[in-house]
Amino acid sequence: MYKAFFGFKENPFNLSPDPTFLYRSSMHEEALANLIYGVQSRKGFIVLTGEVGTGKTTLLECLRDFLDEQTIEFAFIFNSRITPDQFFEMIAYDLDLRCNRNSKTEVLFALNHLLIQQANEGRTSVLIVDEAHNLEWEVLEEIRLLGNLENRRGKLIQIILAGQPELDRKLDAPNLRQLKQRIVLRTSLQPFREEDTVAYIHSRMERAGMPDQTVFPPELVAEVHLRSKGIPRVINAICDNLLLTTFALEQRVSTTEMLDEVCRDMRLEWSSNRLGRGERGRYTPDAYDQPSFSRGD
Repeated sequence: MYKAFFGFKENPFNLSPDPTFLYRSSMHEEALANLIYGVQSRKGFIVLTGEVGTGKTTLLECLRDFLDEQTIEFAFIFNSRITPDQFFEMIAYDLDLRCNRNSKTEVLFALNHLLIQQANEGRTSVLIVDEAHNLEWEVLEEIRLLGNLENRRGKLIQIILAGQPELDRKLDAPNLRQLKQRIVLRTSLQPFREEDTVAYIHSRMERAGMPDQTVFPPELVAEVHLRSKGIPRVINAICDNLLLTTFALEQRVSTTEMLDEVCRDMRLEWSSNRLGRGERGRYTPDAYDQPSFSRGD
């Protein structure tokens, strides 16, 4: 709606996990490098964790692009609320296994055949599970058993489990100690620091067609960081709504008043850093434990 008004080629703050908009902070670069290294080195189990909205799925999309470029076979499970039978069925569909996909036995035979064939050609295969913190214990046990498939050169299938911090706590459970011992690489994503938020907003605006953005003044960007707690998804939602409000008012520069309106509409809770100017925080600091909003999540 506002693209022509600001001269954008595309929406700079879409909530969809578009790899072309990935802001390569040192943290994201390190996490992606660990994922690629784990796959190429056939490390077996790799765990990626991070709070809601910190960019895990976008990072996985970048990894998928890399796997496609390298013609590496992979299965991607995006819905983790599944039974063991559904788990094997989804693997069979993603890897296009020629078997009865409703039979766990046939899927395992077909999968093993594919993995051995790939290994004989000097290739590996990858299983990616997003939202892995939702996996049932039985499915996690099936995943652990898949990790037993190996030859002298390493694991035949590389398994990446991505999820919220609850995944780490789940893996610490006594009944999953065998799986925990097999995890060779762990990497995590944290909320942005303020300088990262500044660079993140500028990079997305530049990618969308505004290399020297002037819509968000520096003090406003600092306030966006405060109210979003540095979480990329919340930053996107705030900035998208800010651009819409600024466009609706036929202005070229966003203001703190616009930001206040956007945050009220999004039901955001924050404590203001503008107290030195005689203003009171919108909520007490105790209320600001976790950003929550009803629009754009």
